[in-house]
Amino acid sequence: MSVVTKRSAMTLFSDPQDHYSHRVRMVLAEKGVTVDIVDVDPNNKPEDLAELNPYNAVPTLLDRDLVLYESVVIMEYLDERFPHPPLLPVYPVTRAQSRLLIHRIERDWCSKVDLLLAGKGREAALTKARNELREGIVAVAPVFAEKPFFMNEEFTLVDCCFAPILWRLKQLDIKLPERSTKPLQKYMQSVFDRPAFRESLSEAELEMQE
Repeated sequence: MSVVTKRSAMTLFSDPQDHYSHRVRMVLAEKGVTVDIVDVDPNNKPEDLAELNPYNAVPTLLDRDLVLYESVVIMEYLDERFPHPPLLPVYPVTRAQSRLLIHRIERDWCSKVDLLLAGKGREAALTKARNELREGIVAVAPVFAEKPFFMNEEFTLVDCCFAPILWRLKQLDIKLPERSTKPLQKYMQSVFDRPAFRESLSEAELEMQE
């Protein structure tokens, strides 16, 4: 019997070590959604995944007859499907600003995270990516002195995209300078202490901080 046919609830195909999967798990935990999580080994993917997702990639969400992939698409769907608590601002301008921040995280940081986690490439390229990622994160540290979350008074999808990267800094061999990033350090601790964040962590992710 396939993984899909024996499940009736919402199902998330998730890589326990993948930061894109992690962000979706964070949204599910924040919303308190009951979901079956299928841990996917990227080197041994279940046949169901290829049948559901033409890219055979995670995260992939199955909700009844609906199949969604791409983490941001899934996150926005979940926010609309389960409106409380809202994870995007209500007003169009601030909502657009949040979407733009997510785009910048994806474009400026995620590609570097992916490169470093894959560990493939010349050492000079990996060092360059690591330095640029560290500098980019340090550069935004002061904004957390103004608002408790990423450019917002409330926890949003932007934080769901940023927090999994911050959780992986040790794995990425990135150490932030304490003096110039105090507001960011406070933010990190606040987010990491959220019950939903703790609930979202896989066993593999828990080990990243050991």
